[in-house]
Amino acid sequence: MFSSLSLDVLHQISRLLLEPVVWALLVMLAMAVFECGLALGERFGGVARMGRETLLVTGRRRIERADFVTRLSPMLGLMGTLIPLGPGLAALGEGDLQVLTTAMMTAFDTTVIGLLAGMVGFVLGRLRRRWYDGALLALDKAE
Repeated sequence: MFSSLSLDVLHQISRLLLEPVVWALLVMLAMAVFECGLALGERFGGVARMGRETLLVTGRRRIERADFVTRLSPMLGLMGTLIPLGPGLAALGEGDLQVLTTAMMTAFDTTVIGLLAGMVGFVLGRLRRRWYDGALLALDKAE
C-alpha cells in the first residue's frame, strides 16, 4: 500500500538503529550500577570529606551524570520498544508468530531496562542533590 524509496530507506535506517540502541541501553544500565557504587561511597563519608571547591565541581558533575542517565535511558527504552514492533506487526500480518514473539520480547525488555536505569538515575540525582546541598550548608555554617 505504502511503497516508495523514501519509506524503504526509513525502514532500513530504523532497523539499523536497534543494535546501537540496545548497546546504549546496556551502557546506561552499567552507568547506573557504577553510579550506585559511587553513591554508596558518597553516603558513607565521601561527601563529608570534600572541600568546598571539590564539592561544587564533583557534585555538579555527578548530579549531571545521574540526570543524563535519568533522561536518556527511558528514551532509548522507547526507541528499543518501537523499532522491533514494525517488523513484528508485519510478521503478524504474514502469520509468522515466531518473529512477532521475538519482536515483542525485545520491545518489552528494552522498555524495562530503560525504565530501570532511568529510575536509578532519578533516585541517585535526588539523593545527591540533598547530600551535596547538606554538605555545602554544613561548610557555610562552619565558616
